[in-house]
Amino acid sequence: MLGGRARGPRARGRPLSGEPLLEVRNLTKRFPVGGGLFGGAPGVVRAVDGVSFSIARGETLGLVGESGCGKTTTGRCILQLERPTSGSVLFEGRDLTTLDETALRDVRRRIQVIFQDPYSSLNPRMTIGAIVGEPLAVHRIVPEAAARARRVRDLLSRVGLLPQHARRYPHELSGGQRQRVGIARALAMEPALVICDEPVSALDVSIQAQIINLLEDLQAEFGLTYLFIAHDLAVVRHISDRVAVMYLGRIVEITDRKALYDDPLHPYTKALLAAVPIPDPEIEAGRPRIVLGGEVPSPLNPPPGCVFHPRCPIAVDRCRRVIPDLREVKPGHWAACLLA
Repeated sequence: MLGGRARGPRARGRPLSGEPLLEVRNLTKRFPVGGGLFGGAPGVVRAVDGVSFSIARGETLGLVGESGCGKTTTGRCILQLERPTSGSVLFEGRDLTTLDETALRDVRRRIQVIFQDPYSSLNPRMTIGAIVGEPLAVHRIVPEAAARARRVRDLLSRVGLLPQHARRYPHELSGGQRQRVGIARALAMEPALVICDEPVSALDVSIQAQIINLLEDLQAEFGLTYLFIAHDLAVVRHISDRVAVMYLGRIVEITDRKALYDDPLHPYTKALLAAVPIPDPEIEAGRPRIVLGGEVPSPLNPPPGCVFHPRCPIAVDRCRRVIPDLREVKPGHWAACLLA
């Protein structure tokens, strides 16, 4: 569980405009796979399979699921680091999938990313000051060197680092400090949307709380919008306004944070929440267990019908034949389950 200051997004009273900053429509990404050394048949990995969602300005949408479900690929497709196979990504009304690299260069100032590994995402041959200052120079946000150095010191201060950290190299910092550098680098571009790709999963639990609280503070100060990708449901519950649950390249449930944790509708979401430990041993011992059988199917050969049916404890014959649509089961609560 997260330590530090216990506060959620709604507790801070962050206003949400309701206006969508980002709209993802029927996003699909497929990777061709060759036959390999032994001449096997070529195939296609369905990494992202018809994903749709929107994020309002000032909102945090949590995107959760098991490793390999397509969360990071979805984020990379939004950033256009991976070009989608089909579908559209509308950011501030512009479809990014139709833009060339020159047009994308300007848009990328408004969309930044915080990577999972705070060490491999930083150039080990550059000082912290150079790392944070480089985008300011490349995009000519602060072209003058002296002003850029002042701006770097201000950015480092905002993320909880000291001015002397600007002269250090990444290997001289702790993991939490390196992730603060990554946040400062993203903040330097004055973005509207920040994609947080498991930004705390490589950090100690006590440091995770500090980074999450820092992200919340920066969001309140600068009006940032987050797509927060994670597999830790405790972290997602702490920071998100709404949560989308992914399984095998598809979104199976999406709703506001409270509804998801209090009344999950999809069997996969229920299984994920049942796996989260509860500190009280009496409650932990008495709650029902949901044990999923088998393994996650391969995205090379997903099962017919509902992709979750081979592991679903309540699956019926119809689940093996019919692909469920993501439908609004309750007001604002969407689920892709025939039995919901």
